[in-house]
Amino acid sequence: MIQTFSDWLIYDLLNIKANTHLGESLNFFVYDTIKIILLLLLISFIMGIINTYFPVKKLRNFLSTRKLYGFQYLLASVFGSITPFCSCSSIPLFIGLVKGGIPLGVTFSFLITSPLVNEVAIAMFAGSFGYKVTIIYVASCILFGSIGGFVLGKMNLAKFLSPWVQQIQQGQENEIEESEYKNINIVQRLPNILKESLNIVRGVIIYVIIGIAIGAGMHGYVPDGFFETYLSGNHWYAIPIAVILAVPMYSNAAGIIPVIQVFVTKGVSLGTALAFMMAVVGLSLPEATMLKKVMTMKLILIFFGTIALSIMILGWLFNLVL
Repeated sequence: MIQTFSDWLIYDLLNIKANTHLGESLNFFVYDTIKIILLLLLISFIMGIINTYFPVKKLRNFLSTRKLYGFQYLLASVFGSITPFCSCSSIPLFIGLVKGGIPLGVTFSFLITSPLVNEVAIAMFAGSFGYKVTIIYVASCILFGSIGGFVLGKMNLAKFLSPWVQQIQQGQENEIEESEYKNINIVQRLPNILKESLNIVRGVIIYVIIGIAIGAGMHGYVPDGFFETYLSGNHWYAIPIAVILAVPMYSNAAGIIPVIQVFVTKGVSLGTALAFMMAVVGLSLPEATMLKKVMTMKLILIFFGTIALSIMILGWLFNLVL
């Protein structure tokens, strides 16, 4: 329905041709803006209900104090792999988890894996590269998310969350403590939950729009064949170049799989192509722009640097075993 509206608005009402750079960019912008804002509002509302009734404080204490031997990171990573989100669509749920006070490393495990793996991407991946490569890729992404979340969690980065998030966390904790003494049913609480959800949307909407605008420009104006020129061959430096070139891009896993299939047929090694794909869906510039509302710039740089290095290592390993 959203895609139909975007097509009607850009191609019919504004009479912009579909096969032009401007048409593709504007269509992408309208579609993703509506989709992500609605998703952000919906997830914020659902998380508001959950945070009202679910003992988030107890869950936070359980995850922080119990020795789970890393199992919590694996669970978060698996949860991320079954959510059908791109990197920007994962951020609303990431905000909800952070808002509830879930340990940052655990939420990072979700944020890392969520855009890299979903059921549509798995089906397309199997059809393009076979089941062996698909199984290795999915297992690597889940392991990657688990280890990445564990490493980032051990770095004590919560102090680098933005003041906006820290205020929300404090307000949520106070709300949880107060709700223990008040017997208010769900219908009575819905107006406050909706108001809080709208406040969250208002707080991040400018970053969402800027991020999607950057992605839309890249989507419509990057020339065909640009990347194959720099990524072909088995040189060790092809993977760092692939990761660097991928960061300004924006796509979900299902959207980029046909592109990397073309890369492979044109001489780009599979490990390099996969590193490019992982960087596109997991380290996009639009994602960084949206995260600016949630994290300080220092935390964004630490997160992106850690994930970029991990993707490069995985790319080199893929080239060795695939």
